[in-house]
Amino acid sequence: MAETQEQEKSQTRLQSFAEALESGRLVTIRRMVNELHAAEIAHLLESLPPSERELVWEMVEPDKDGDILSYVNDDVRAKLIHQMETDELVAAAESLDTDDLADILQDLPDMVIHEVLQSMSEQDRFRLEAVLSYPEDTAGGLMNIDTVTVRPNVTIDVVLRYLRLRGQLPEMTDYLYVVNRNDKFLGLLSLADIVTKDPGLMVGQVMIHDFEPIPANMSAREVAGLFERRDLITAPVVDDDGRLLGRITIDDVVDVIREEAEHSIMSMAGLDEEDDIFAPVVVSSRRRGIWLGINLITALIASWVIGLFDATIEKVVALAVLMPIVASMGGIAGSQTLTLVIRGMALGHIGSANAKRILTKELAVGGLNGLLWALVVAVVSTLWFGNYMIGVIIAAAMLINLVAAALAGATIPLFMRRMGIDPALSSSVVLTTVTDVVGFFAFLGLATVVLL
Repeated sequence: MAETQEQEKSQTRLQSFAEALESGRLVTIRRMVNELHAAEIAHLLESLPPSERELVWEMVEPDKDGDILSYVNDDVRAKLIHQMETDELVAAAESLDTDDLADILQDLPDMVIHEVLQSMSEQDRFRLEAVLSYPEDTAGGLMNIDTVTVRPNVTIDVVLRYLRLRGQLPEMTDYLYVVNRNDKFLGLLSLADIVTKDPGLMVGQVMIHDFEPIPANMSAREVAGLFERRDLITAPVVDDDGRLLGRITIDDVVDVIREEAEHSIMSMAGLDEEDDIFAPVVVSSRRRGIWLGINLITALIASWVIGLFDATIEKVVALAVLMPIVASMGGIAGSQTLTLVIRGMALGHIGSANAKRILTKELAVGGLNGLLWALVVAVVSTLWFGNYMIGVIIAAAMLINLVAAALAGATIPLFMRRMGIDPALSSSVVLTTVTDVVGFFAFLGLATVVLL
């Protein structure tokens, strides 16, 4: 319900902006834009055609530029950066937290990168280098280095005085991190304990000792799963030697979950979630044309299989009418298994340890559904064409294809991951080819043997 309301609100906002742009009410547009949160402005910019996007971007207050650039997708960010002057880019970059700056730094011109690094303190530059040293899709790439650390051999009272001296805490701080002199992570000290425990107690007596930190090289997907299972708000990140590097907050994990969902949906169609929906026609056509070409090849393979049995089809016209049923049922059954397996892999529920059991279960499901719907289609086909043999043939072909679809849907993603290929990227294309070829070959092959 909340998601639907947010979508309706977004659509209403977009409609209001469209009407204001059409009427030329620039003062109104400027006010409406700058009342929004940076993330909402980013969403609006992604929803506007290029000409209107440029106009709205020029109206955004400069102090919001950096945050907006960190929210928009790669394609749109590149176009917005191209519009900006060097001094504007430097100011925008300097306003960002280290982890957000790391996300956009590689997209900035070399001159801007140099100026930004020069303007940073030695400590901030070291922190930025620490984040950049890890791939973007790892815990090290996600982390922020705005941590507050304390030693185990000080009292709670000393910690309280230290916090008052600081004056403020980083956003979403629920724990302070306890480290030794070499910055090795030792445990957590909750804010609740700081304000409720005896001020004379030592940190080492109060802290949580058995919390397992996140290794910097852990994948972002695994980090998201860890936050889900442990109901975390923040978590410390450590290097191979156990030294504290930074922390990951729940807002970073929400971004990972959203990006994973978008990636899975877009990859199913061979698209990139970072593409601009208003990219030039030629650019979009080129990106999509590759996958259309691959699909054409697979369709030609299926057509070639049909062509092998053209004599059979000419003699028994009913086969041409019933062929799409076999392929369609196999395609749907395979897609169900494929989606289930890819989701399980994304959540870490499916791996080499239980893959065989998943395969066995999906084959059983395919066989059971195959028997059920083969019987139904056999009865319908017999009554339709008055030939029980056609009913038997299509029933057998459907059973074969649904079992093959289950086998393909379960094994294709596992095989692709083993080959180092994103399982969501082209599994559906391969699956469609398998179900079409097996379905047509089984149906027409059986018809050739039995009817001719």
